[in-house]
Amino acid sequence: MSEFVSSYIENKVLHIELNRVSKKNALTSDMYTALTKEFISAKSNSNIHVVLFKGAKDCFCAGNDIADFLQQPVLESGSPVLSFLKALYSFNKPIVAAVSGPAVGIGTTLLLHCDLVYATEQTYFSLPFIDLGLCPEAGSSYLLPRQIGYVRAAELLLLAEPFDAAKAKEWGIINDIIDADNYWQFAQEKAEILAKKPAQAMQMSRQLIRSNADMVGQAIEREARNFSELLKSDEAKAIFKKFLEK
Repeated sequence: MSEFVSSYIENKVLHIELNRVSKKNALTSDMYTALTKEFISAKSNSNIHVVLFKGAKDCFCAGNDIADFLQQPVLESGSPVLSFLKALYSFNKPIVAAVSGPAVGIGTTLLLHCDLVYATEQTYFSLPFIDLGLCPEAGSSYLLPRQIGYVRAAELLLLAEPFDAAKAKEWGIINDIIDADNYWQFAQEKAEILAKKPAQAMQMSRQLIRSNADMVGQAIEREARNFSELLKSDEAKAIFKKFLEK
């Protein structure tokens, strides 16, 4: 278990919290491995009906830790990142997310796998893959156009410009904007409402709503191949070199 990922169960809700605030919760391989274990364990645990995913207070996730990122086989078969993405898209229970502060890269794309997402006005979202010489990941090339429409998805993924919570709500990426003092509690209350409902009916209903799991899995694999290829390109290497020299 990573020291930067903590969890506990309360009222049949598994709380998973990122707490690497000094690095804005940028994810490392160890953190991905810890998250994968949490989701795999929760999938078969009858005492867990819902997962509540959150960053440390006012800091969600600034994406991947670049230094760690460049030392790993990132999205190759069996890698910590790809293992996490597989555990995420194949998860069988509702996921609620409480978001504030940075939601960059995977910090935004993982939200596409959640069922209820609540963010504060202080949240800013970013999908900077192209600016890093890379391509979308986490199934976002498949999920985002289907969730918000092609034109809007193209704007977010191709222009790669940051956007705020108001735009995320208007475009259907988040459910609502909640006051920063109450967003954790609000998300927890929603998670507990879900957790009190008939578990079998809830899981079946979620499965029916998300009946495209096979397509999501194929998109993740397709993205991973292209992502790994681009990461080895001179273009991406130059961008990351400049980034690390800052």
